[in-house]
Amino acid sequence: MEQSLSDALDFIVRSINKMEQEEKVETLNQIRKALSAVSPFRGEPCDCVLWIKQEDIQANEYNPNHVAAPEMKLLYESIKTDGYTMPIVTYDLGNGKREIVDGFHRNRIGREHSDIRNRIHGYLPVSTIDKPADERIGSTIRHNRARGTHGIRPMSDIVLDLSRAGWDDSKICQKLGMDLDEVIRLKQITGLKEAFMNHEFSKSWEEFEEKYYKEDKK
Repeated sequence: MEQSLSDALDFIVRSINKMEQEEKVETLNQIRKALSAVSPFRGEPCDCVLWIKQEDIQANEYNPNHVAAPEMKLLYESIKTDGYTMPIVTYDLGNGKREIVDGFHRNRIGREHSDIRNRIHGYLPVSTIDKPADERIGSTIRHNRARGTHGIRPMSDIVLDLSRAGWDDSKICQKLGMDLDEVIRLKQITGLKEAFMNHEFSKSWEEFEEKYYKEDKK
């Protein structure tokens, strides 16, 4: 059995080596997916890293993370020197396109620097998570909160969107790694009572509004 597997692997490697680049990349992606399907680690996104054409990867509309110019330069130097050590986390949109969940700036380095772009042949390394839109927002925020700087206004908009999606304060706190005061403050910033529609009040609305809502209107 071991010899037959070794012979089969040798045949596959020799066959792939004869392919043109695009066919080679696609074949390797298919093999990685097939191997991951029987892997004991298949539940981990990093178990299956694929190389996807840059034009098939798009940014999301909700990422509030900002990286200053010096940090972007450092990221470029890191990728230039060490290569891509972390894939870009994506969601497969099902139409041949992928949406970035985490790694927007790693994606930028691969696109905007010709030396990197040429080195990786116009592709980007990606892993895949399969979650609904609101859960993907939570994934992005959790990745970001460990690094980078969040834009306060975009974060408040995200909290409002999650409230509209039916998330209560407890779920927002749990999924985004925030405490209640932070969630309330971000809701306050929106200036909309709608943001509090899933809040469980221990006081009347008037008392709650006096404490958390009107103080910024003074």
